[in-house]
Amino acid sequence: MLREIRPALVFLIGLVAITGLIYPLAMTGAAQVLFPYQAQGSLIEQDGKVIGSALIGQQFTEAKYFHGRPSATTGPDPQDSSKTGPAPYNASNSMGSNLGPTSKVLAERLASGVETLKKENSSAAVPVDLVTTSGSGLDPDISPAAALFQVPRVAKARGLPEARLRSLVEGMVATRSLGFLGEPRVNVLQLNLAMDKMGS
Repeated sequence: MLREIRPALVFLIGLVAITGLIYPLAMTGAAQVLFPYQAQGSLIEQDGKVIGSALIGQQFTEAKYFHGRPSATTGPDPQDSSKTGPAPYNASNSMGSNLGPTSKVLAERLASGVETLKKENSSAAVPVDLVTTSGSGLDPDISPAAALFQVPRVAKARGLPEARLRSLVEGMVATRSLGFLGEPRVNVLQLNLAMDKMGS
């Protein structure tokens, strides 16, 4: 009987070693050599301190900053650990809202979001990504239209000419990867950092 089981055990141990040890180590090593920035999490530093990642959004609420896409992620309620509450851009709990197109809660939230944004800029249509959440809740990017929509508010808060901010936004637009993958986008954290370097 041992003679029949031995080949299966050898195969199992070999497969575990290849797929669980050798392959992951080889891929990790190759990533560190070929793409070190991405392999380390695409971390963004300022004055020697890590302040975020180009891959995970952050919540900006001040009028002087561009805001990202809404996030539906949750986290433990600080008052009651048995409950959860909103925790935007919580990377340990990536998720969407799971609200469907017939949801009254979703319809009310979208209407409220559009109404609020219209007060900031009544001369333009509200871009959809400024009121809808994504599947992950961690999007670091917004569409160029969403960034340009926010220019009047940010310019007013900083006392800057709108044309100067528009030019900054347009210069920060990342095109489709390889020319056909994805959509043009603006990284919110990188845009806000570039704006801070411009001065107020």
